[in-house]
Amino acid sequence: MDKRIAIADILYEQSLMPLYFHKDDQQSVEIMAALYEAGVRLIEYTNRGAEALDNFKSLKKQAEQMPGLYVGAGTIKDETSANAFIDAGADFIISPALAEDVYDVAYSNKILWIPGCMTPTEILKAEQFGLSLVKLFPGNILGPGFVQAVKELFPGMNFMPTGGVETKTENLQAWFGAGVCAVGMGSKLISKDDLKEKKYQSITAVTKEVLETIRQVKTAL
Repeated sequence: MDKRIAIADILYEQSLMPLYFHKDDQQSVEIMAALYEAGVRLIEYTNRGAEALDNFKSLKKQAEQMPGLYVGAGTIKDETSANAFIDAGADFIISPALAEDVYDVAYSNKILWIPGCMTPTEILKAEQFGLSLVKLFPGNILGPGFVQAVKELFPGMNFMPTGGVETKTENLQAWFGAGVCAVGMGSKLISKDDLKEKKYQSITAVTKEVLETIRQVKTAL
């Protein structure tokens, strides 16, 4: 099976894309391990600091000891960054916007690229690229109502809102009820307090709870 399809299938099943960045190499690895223990098999490590690329290489090395785990690079905004993280072993690439030069790199490397979209025009452009999965960003600005409106216009497109998605059942019900295939979560899932105090078991517990809530929400639809 095409790796791009395999990763997308895991995302649709997991329905959660944890995303984070931490400047400390070891803490980045510990967070990944905590997420993996919770049952997560897709993780987005965001390119939001000078240490991101080196840390990502450490994550990929450690991920070799975690069967079934795919680690992608997020906040990829240009061709240079895309090439650097793909060379470092990124399993997929996520962008905050519809960066066409990143699409070119991903396409030539046969790697899954998930662009960020905020308007019907951008979603249409992604569809014209042949993509069937986009990130809606920022999710808290767009809201579930936006998904309901554009879903009818793009029935073949899968949507993953990121930014402001909450762990609360009511919020997840609204998103999945509107028709999203997954949600991206950063600080709502991996809190600053847990990071500061290195409460990795707490990250695992919260993530397990969110995965179960999503499962229940989807089952009830």
